Amino acid sequence: MTDSQPHPVKTQNRTIQTLLTSARQQLAAAGCDSPRLDAELLLAYTLDRDRTWLYRYPQVAVTEADLAAFLKLIDRRAQREPVAYLIGHKAFYGLDFVVTPDTLIPRPETELLVETAIAWAAASIRAKAEASAQAQNPPYSIVDVGTGSGCIAVALAKMVSEASVTAIDLSGRALAVARHNAERHEVADRIEFREGDLLTPLREPVDLIVSNPPYVDPAELTAPFTMPEVNRYEPRLALDGGEAGLAVVRRLVAQANRFLKPGGMLLIEIGATQGNVVKKLAQAEFPTALVEIKPDLAGWGRLLVVKNRVD
Repeated sequence: MTDSQPHPVKTQNRTIQTLLTSARQQLAAAGCDSPRLDAELLLAYTLDRDRTWLYRYPQVAVTEADLAAFLKLIDRRAQREPVAYLIGHKAFYGLDFVVTPDTLIPRPETELLVETAIAWAAASIRAKAEASAQAQNPPYSIVDVGTGSGCIAVALAKMVSEASVTAIDLSGRALAVARHNAERHEVADRIEFREGDLLTPLREPVDLIVSNPPYVDPAELTAPFTMPEVNRYEPRLALDGGEAGLAVVRRLVAQANRFLKPGGMLLIEIGATQGNVVKKLAQAEFPTALVEIKPDLAGWGRLLVVKNRVD
């Protein structure tokens, strides 16, 4: 858009209703998947209100300053910059997480990993308590590999109060965001943050290893395979899985064989078409373990589950 062209929203008056209508039209023309929701989230953010307030007061006129701020956000969204980066946060597993361009934006499908981890950890903790009622069991140990925003580590620390969590990431900037999110949700005292490659920062075996690692084939980090929101803006370090999207997963599974306790579980989110190959990789590394691929709600195999044998 050139300076000589009128902004599509500026051609309307400044009431909330007309701003939302014009913004929705601009975002739809730009190819955004959810133009109405995006416009509402960005206007609510600009006005420091919630979305329901917008519908209660559709005829309220915004100030010149708020209009200018809103137009900038709409223009950036029209360039397909993700809403989560524009407003600085994203909901995940009922919690709100700060996100930045240094971190992957949390996805709803990753909640399958969290739900599976919580159920397994709770059952394991109960079993240990029943087996040694007189003994003081050590804290249940969880490691989140490639923690990013910390959404998995923080959710597990919130939901599994007996757990001691280690959050690992190769990016120091991502770890800073994860630490901030842990502090916001008051679990920073139970999460240790370590910078490094996959499981190399670990010092001893753990009960549960979870990860949403990079698993995208680098050849697919372009249009039309991935959306502009992903291939233009999200950190490539968190997406590029190497050859066929499996290089990082392959290394992680191999390392997990050395760091997973007997009776422990390994959970790795994978691409929707990678299940058969990843299952064979895990079976080769864990020949006596129970290995399965768990489907998401759409029926796609999205979660590698390895239940390690007990010696």
